[in-house]
Amino acid sequence: MSALRNWIVGGSVAVVGAVGLGLAIAQEYKSGLVWPEPPLVIPAPLDNLSAPPSDAVVLFDGKSLDAWKDGKNWEIKDGYAIGRKSIISTIQEFGDVQLHLEFATPEKVDPKQTGQNRGNNGVFFMGKYEVQILDSFENPTYFDGQCGAVYKQQPPMVNACRKPGEWQAYDIVFEAPRFDADGKVTKPAVITAFQNGVLIQNHFELTGGTSYTTAAKYTKHAEKLPLQLYYHGNEVRFRNIWVRELKPIVSTDPKKKEG
Repeated sequence: MSALRNWIVGGSVAVVGAVGLGLAIAQEYKSGLVWPEPPLVIPAPLDNLSAPPSDAVVLFDGKSLDAWKDGKNWEIKDGYAIGRKSIISTIQEFGDVQLHLEFATPEKVDPKQTGQNRGNNGVFFMGKYEVQILDSFENPTYFDGQCGAVYKQQPPMVNACRKPGEWQAYDIVFEAPRFDADGKVTKPAVITAFQNGVLIQNHFELTGGTSYTTAAKYTKHAEKLPLQLYYHGNEVRFRNIWVRELKPIVSTDPKKKEG
């Protein structure tokens, strides 16, 4: 018992007691890698988790589409933007990002509009890789073209759509493809997506750009390109759009000599 009392001292482990108890002290594993300190980011408050964190690039705050080329073609009303006339593209270019956006398909549904003709839009990463936006609430269409699909490549895991007119949220992590000097893909584009808090795409590897008319294929492009919001003639509304550029934390290994 005396050895045990020596082992526990003020709630901490006393190494001296280990000898008396015949216990081995585990050695802490150390990788030897030197990590930089992760940057500090102030997250959104708990009562508004869709608000942009401190390191976000705000693309639409309900007041202006100045961050978008051709943003003047869309209407801004009551804190949201309504799709009109044309595609809009961000002026700033992006590669790997975390994207948050909120959308609402038209509340008034024309019974003659079905499938792809109802609440159709889409968010394009790098102008090439689309996550579909569509009114897929009790509105059947081809599965790899419904809301939440990586267009023509992968249906959503589930249909998480709300009713027409109700606000919905996308939270998407996009990893841009990598190419070698000859244009060969060394790492495919990857999409992980949540719709209304529900996982709908789980680290899906794209087979190329998304297209309505051709099979998916990769063509070498710049490391960063604009985001786009589409326009298919439907007055889809958008609000609260922001992105975070993703930059991995990289370690150094003192054991490896540079050069």
